[in-house]
Amino acid sequence: MSFRSVYRHGFARVAACTTRTSLADPAANALTILSMARDCDHQSVALAVFSELGISGYSISDLLQQSAMLDAVEDAVDTIVTESADLMPLLLVGAPIRHLGALYNCAVAIHRGRLLGVVPKIHLPNYREFYEPRHFVSGDGQEGGDIQVGGHRAPFGTDLMFEAEDLRGLIVHAEICEDIWVPNPPSGEAAASGATVLANLSASNITIGKAETRKLLCLSQSARCVAAYLYAAAGVGESTTDLAWDGQASVFENGNILAETERFPSIDQAAIADIDLDLLRQERLQMGSFDTNRRRHARTWRRIGFRVDAPAGDIGLRRRIERFPFVPADTARLDRDCYEAYNIQVSGLTQRMRATGIKKVVIGISGGLDSTQALIVCAHAFDLMGLPRANILAYTMPGFATSDHTKGNAWRLMTSLGVTAAELDIQPAARQMLGDIGHPYSDGQNVYDITFENVQAGLRTDYLFRLANHNDGIVIGTGDLSELALGWCTYGVGDQMAHYNVNAGVPKTLIQHLIRWIIGTKRFPDEVLKTLDAIVSTEISPELVPAGAGEAPQSTEAKIGPYALQDFTLFYTLRFGFPPSKIAFMALHTWEDATRGDWPPHFPPERRKEYDLPQIRHWMEIFLQRFFAFSQFKRSAMPNGPKVSAGGSLSPRGDWRAPSDGNATVWLAELDRNVPRE
Repeated sequence: MSFRSVYRHGFARVAACTTRTSLADPAANALTILSMARDCDHQSVALAVFSELGISGYSISDLLQQSAMLDAVEDAVDTIVTESADLMPLLLVGAPIRHLGALYNCAVAIHRGRLLGVVPKIHLPNYREFYEPRHFVSGDGQEGGDIQVGGHRAPFGTDLMFEAEDLRGLIVHAEICEDIWVPNPPSGEAAASGATVLANLSASNITIGKAETRKLLCLSQSARCVAAYLYAAAGVGESTTDLAWDGQASVFENGNILAETERFPSIDQAAIADIDLDLLRQERLQMGSFDTNRRRHARTWRRIGFRVDAPAGDIGLRRRIERFPFVPADTARLDRDCYEAYNIQVSGLTQRMRATGIKKVVIGISGGLDSTQALIVCAHAFDLMGLPRANILAYTMPGFATSDHTKGNAWRLMTSLGVTAAELDIQPAARQMLGDIGHPYSDGQNVYDITFENVQAGLRTDYLFRLANHNDGIVIGTGDLSELALGWCTYGVGDQMAHYNVNAGVPKTLIQHLIRWIIGTKRFPDEVLKTLDAIVSTEISPELVPAGAGEAPQSTEAKIGPYALQDFTLFYTLRFGFPPSKIAFMALHTWEDATRGDWPPHFPPERRKEYDLPQIRHWMEIFLQRFFAFSQFKRSAMPNGPKVSAGGSLSPRGDWRAPSDGNATVWLAELDRNVPRE
């Protein structure tokens, strides 16, 4: 199967369909449903869900109990079964079905020329405009049985699930309209017992505000059940004698909406999306409470097997994946996320200071992103606590490679914020230490090794901790989540060690946008905002190795990879535990085209890059080595700091516990087996 095939990487393409209804004309409706089913087949859909009573029409009232009508329904079911023989999707269609002398409102499951099963509706509305008990009986208690529909015999009951035998995790449950509106929907029990895709065949006439209520119900059910939820409502063609219909069709997944159709359509429509079965399985695996619920509500289900026989080639990806999973492209959501992230940092620091009774903090300011964000957080926290900003003791500590640009930004930031600012030149002390340990640099040799770099980083931290002792304060850490993930921090120094680290839960890509958000919301005077803009526009560099004449400054991303890619890999490794090949597949679809117009607001055009598969693979290999093999001992000793993102934290007391002497063998092997180098 091609590396680019979505079905290879744990996705399944599904469709929620709304089609034109021909009232009381099952033969015509069967042809319409088949036309949509063929279109779904052309688009490699594995599951297509249609509306409630779509074969007969929902709004035909007492015509539902006419023998001629019900005979025609059985003929229409037979037509769909026969004509589906070469179609890929599992079809869930709505029909009134006779059984044991009663009439049931049913979801009929059809796949590749087989009638797989018939699921009756349980909850029949009998209020306001609904009178379903006039025509139907409830399927409640109907379990373990069989049914004859025309020439086809199949399982019948509310205990059916439909499980793909060749696509791990695709387990489908059907419920009908009102079943989602009750306190304990049938789909909840099904999800607890393993169903991952919950389908709702609905009619549901439209009134003002009802569409939003449906959306909330489906969103919450998908989140509560950690499942995909497909909703397909009746639309054009249903009787408007007393009601109207909007044809709402949507695909939800774990509290998110993946696709939806236009409402009030004049044509047949389908909301099509690639749901992530791996994501659902991983979420459930990590939630012990989900399994507890399963055991509390265990019941017997019949699983009916079918084969998807998905295409092996590239069929695209019908799913929006954020370029920056920590930084949404939607302006309103990004604004909300930045507001929450910033205030989590501020509230974390204020609580720590109030708990300790300490009135001063010490912080090193480099003129880079991380220390800038930490200083901004300190300033806001001190304002909230009614403490003077002069109690923030900020130091710039230039070393051998510190540029005038970054040092100037550091000074301008400290001065404009009104903190107590000072400069400590660490070069004399660094030369002394390098000489004391016999490093070649002390003999005039330009040896810029890790010892040369870490002497500077270590001295800065020594000064900060002793300054904190001297001034009865605490050291504020500045290292971010991305640096902790990649081990891009010197053990025991300020980007790894502190009394409290406000940035520990914030990835690098989000810190950049937090600063842009602070600029946009004008939370500080213009002089501060102007400096922030200069800082966020500066190349990310540790500034530990001097650049030669005509050389570019030392680049962090040239060494450990673009933070855009590494934060992408971090999110899906930490949050969901995805295998490297799946992350690489998602990254390729997300990053191979820079012209795709979903960049976060205010993201500079000159930084909009694209990456091909060899680049993605190369930097992922670096990530896996650094994350799993080289860096855990640093994280095991990291200081306190608040978790900020739902993507996770790396605190050994929180989201991530791992052995310091682990290795990356399994992950590198999975990458080698499944991701081509070219």
